[in-house]
Amino acid sequence: MGEEKHGPTKASCSRWQGVRANLPHLLNAYCGHDLRSFQSFDGFMTLMYRPTDAAALGVARILFGLMMLIDIPEERGGGDLDFRWGDPSGCKFPLITGMEPMSYPRMGIVYLVMWLGALGVMLGYRFRLSGLMFVISYWYVFLLDKSAWNNHSYLYGLLGTIFMFTDAQKCFSLDACRNNDPQSKTVPFWNYFILKYQFFILYFLAGLKKMCPEWLSGYAMTNLSYHWVFLPFRLLMGPELTDLLIIHWFGCIFDTSVVFFLVYAPTRKIATLFACAFHLMNSRLFHIGMFPWVCLTQLPLYYSVSWPRLVWKKLSIKSRDSDAPVPKKVPNHVKQQTVSALSCRRRLAMTVMLSYCGLQLFLPYSHIITKGYNNWTNGLYGYSWDMMVHAWDTVPTSIKVVDNHQNHSLYLLPYAFVDNDRWTKHADMAYQFAHCIDRNIRAEYQEDRRPITNFSIYFDIWCSMNGRFLQRIFNPEVDILAARWSPFKPVDWLLPLLNEFTEMRSMIDKTTQEVHSWSNTSDVLFVADFPRLTLDNYIVPDMDNVTLTILEGSVEYRHANDTRTNHLSKGQSLSNIPPMFHHVTTTSASPSSMLYTYVNKSMKAGPTDDELAERRQSKPILPLWKEFNNRFDNYVRFLQHVGNSLLYEIYGVPMPRRVRISPSETTWTTE
Repeated sequence: MGEEKHGPTKASCSRWQGVRANLPHLLNAYCGHDLRSFQSFDGFMTLMYRPTDAAALGVARILFGLMMLIDIPEERGGGDLDFRWGDPSGCKFPLITGMEPMSYPRMGIVYLVMWLGALGVMLGYRFRLSGLMFVISYWYVFLLDKSAWNNHSYLYGLLGTIFMFTDAQKCFSLDACRNNDPQSKTVPFWNYFILKYQFFILYFLAGLKKMCPEWLSGYAMTNLSYHWVFLPFRLLMGPELTDLLIIHWFGCIFDTSVVFFLVYAPTRKIATLFACAFHLMNSRLFHIGMFPWVCLTQLPLYYSVSWPRLVWKKLSIKSRDSDAPVPKKVPNHVKQQTVSALSCRRRLAMTVMLSYCGLQLFLPYSHIITKGYNNWTNGLYGYSWDMMVHAWDTVPTSIKVVDNHQNHSLYLLPYAFVDNDRWTKHADMAYQFAHCIDRNIRAEYQEDRRPITNFSIYFDIWCSMNGRFLQRIFNPEVDILAARWSPFKPVDWLLPLLNEFTEMRSMIDKTTQEVHSWSNTSDVLFVADFPRLTLDNYIVPDMDNVTLTILEGSVEYRHANDTRTNHLSKGQSLSNIPPMFHHVTTTSASPSSMLYTYVNKSMKAGPTDDELAERRQSKPILPLWKEFNNRFDNYVRFLQHVGNSLLYEIYGVPMPRRVRISPSETTWTTE
């Protein structure tokens, strides 16, 4: 027997050396250009200005414009212009201090300009002007109200701005019909690069934001597995593992990796299938408007830039576009241009583009500068791509207004002057809301001819983030009107998140399941509070067998009509709390945590016959026809609002608008 040899053979070494020698050529062939072009800025600029077929970009422009035409009457609030901009006492939360919305009729004109701009972008008619109309009006509406922000709202503004600077009108547009030059069917490669880069930022940074204990522990999107879209996974692995593995872990892996799989040709098709399934599921799970559809319409950008022509040819439809030659090399007259005004403009354009790319990488982490927008989460929500990472639950909310002259107090409803509760989680919006309340009260005093004095406003907001204890987010003893707020300084009246109780979330889950197993009407509430602060809690008559148990710290308990106090420490309970106000003051040096268990007697009554009949009716899994009707009605209202705005501005015709009496009732008035 021959001696056994260890280590690589000469043949394997020679094969490896051959692969190493050919690796640069293989990479160059895969990338479609010489990688040495990246060694200088001029080489990079030459690559970015390489003529590329404009067909795929034209289709992306059409679909984006179409999505915006649908979005404007919906998430931009066009169908509810009267609710959103018609109430002069309604509070808005602009990003720029002092920025005020126009009058209700003129806001209708702004929305008309936005709609016409989106239509022009879709049709490719006077593309630059249409893009400018859409972008200016969109960003104006966007900056007027932070409480309506979402990450995808920010994305639409960015995409509209990017499209405006591209040559996306060179194919499949009305502008292109007037230009039959084959050379005009190409665009610089950077038109594709910047769009794909923007979606890379969207996905990849969303994945990075999910790489945190909050998401990977499964506390952000709890009980989402019970939706019908997860039925196959729920049957296979149960609801808990579906929530953890499919929703949280796979969601993080998908966001961080999907663009890399889309760029790599061998995995592009399977990545497209996953991306389509992901966005279609999101369209059923959440009320996020056109966001899933915008992402779906831009997926073809990762395929051949000439794919529309290839599809056209396969359908055996001939057109001048399908036969239009697409140059592969830089034209000679461009090669002959050396140092000219054109090259200077290109250098400037590439510098601006690279600066934009760097800015998009920095902004999601700019909370190190904009400290005034930080709360329990870092950054101003809406551009940080931390989508679905934090789930909030706001329960007791108190708005106390004190007339310091008459020493008189009144309490406002939490939704007075606003139509959402976004302000309860953000100190900058709470500061703006307090000053808006002050303006409205002073206007009411002036209308009633009452003497106007100085007021103080106190917020007692209780929030729970990602399954934690319910706790205060703002200091209830601080007058918000007299407090200071700066975009660049930490908010001193913002109370910290009680992270010392974070590890007790598993106990919260276990105790909740145990209490719910007692009966169909038993429930539990977990509360944490800071030293020396007092919880004022009201027990409604429908609650029975209310028990307070102290988990950590010590408290002092007393009834509203009783001067006697009960001292409770860790592990002690107080049962049969009567239906009235009671006060719980934390006396320990460290924060306290407690739980209420109770029986809700209002839930004992069985369902009515009508409710039983409604439950027996099968609800459609895909209510597409209902959604279409709702969108159609919304569009009709939008056109009516815009038409009324034009009639008012031109002829002075009074504008009818709805007035919300209650969350379910409206009435009409005129201006």
